[in-house]
Amino acid sequence: MNLNQITVPSLDLVTSIAFYEQLGLRLIVKALPHYARFECPEGDATFSMHLVDELPAGAGVTVYFETERLDQEVARLQGENVTFDLLPTDQSWLWREARLKDPDGNQIILYYAGDNRKNPPWRIN
Repeated sequence: MNLNQITVPSLDLVTSIAFYEQLGLRLIVKALPHYARFECPEGDATFSMHLVDELPAGAGVTVYFETERLDQEVARLQGENVTFDLLPTDQSWLWREARLKDPDGNQIILYYAGDNRKNPPWRIN
């Protein structure tokens, strides 16, 4: 089994498309007003959005995008006036993370974990 895609809800796909393109994702399906899909710049996973009338209540959705160039990507995005809730920070779980929200309030985490992503010291054998 392999993860194909993650789909998040959106109230405004046009605004969200611009946001995710700014992050570096490549738009491959634009079925407005209801759906859009992107390719990630690395790997085979895709990311999509679908139009909703109402966003889910509670904590909502969290999406992680990994990049070896975390600090450089954050600096690039800051230069394009993207606002971060957390600048790149080393976490106790051995990942370096930066956090921001997309236009619909979904939590986006840009991070780098390297080998610790799948093989942390506490991994179960």
